[in-house]
Amino acid sequence: MDLKQRVSVVLVGTQSPGNIGMVCRAMKNMGLSDLRLVNPCQVDHLDAIKFAVSARNILDSARIFTSLEDAIADCEFSVATTRRHGKYRNEISTPAEIVERFSTCAPSSRLALVFGREDSGLTTDEVALCRWQSTIETADEFGSLNLSQAVLIFCYEFLKGVAPAPVKQAREVAGSASLEPLYQHMERSFLRIGYLNPQNPDHMMRTLRRVFSRAELDEREVSSLRGLLSQIDWACAEFKGKKGE
Repeated sequence: MDLKQRVSVVLVGTQSPGNIGMVCRAMKNMGLSDLRLVNPCQVDHLDAIKFAVSARNILDSARIFTSLEDAIADCEFSVATTRRHGKYRNEISTPAEIVERFSTCAPSSRLALVFGREDSGLTTDEVALCRWQSTIETADEFGSLNLSQAVLIFCYEFLKGVAPAPVKQAREVAGSASLEPLYQHMERSFLRIGYLNPQNPDHMMRTLRRVFSRAELDEREVSSLRGLLSQIDWACAEFKGKKGE
């Protein structure tokens, strides 16, 4: 399957119908067609139709979701596009680096390019749902890009593509549909044994998410970890409290 056909564009909380239309046009310019919208503004608005121009078919076929987790559930890889660096936003790649990494992945795998709101981007929790992070380098004086401009740049990198030439056979990695239940199970188990702070479990869980995202687990490894967590659940039936208390 062509590299571009394995890429989905996901817009989260888009506020302007015109921007949705312009994203459709940018996608069609660069040969991408799968658009997914998470809690968007009015999609059939006249501005969306007007700015989509000849990409009306992409607008009409766009799928709408109520959560980012559902929108990327069938994608083994996902990229949070973000300009903000911080404690939970590191290891940020360029668009070209994302294309190069994905081109060496299994040919059946899918990737979601996730873009946030025009005024505030993606939340930290939304970034945490994605396996990779990426940003577009801009001038220091004015780094803000229009949503459709950002989408166009990423789509252009996939249009250029990178010839896949993996040294070894590509691994079939687990997608979000398997990873999210793993993380939820992990959080429940670690709360039960006192490893996580019940007042702020997300602090450590974000770190664990980054660790396992880098590991690029396959389905067998996810199953093994779920088995380990189940054993922890069973063993802690006699748990008397956190160590040292």
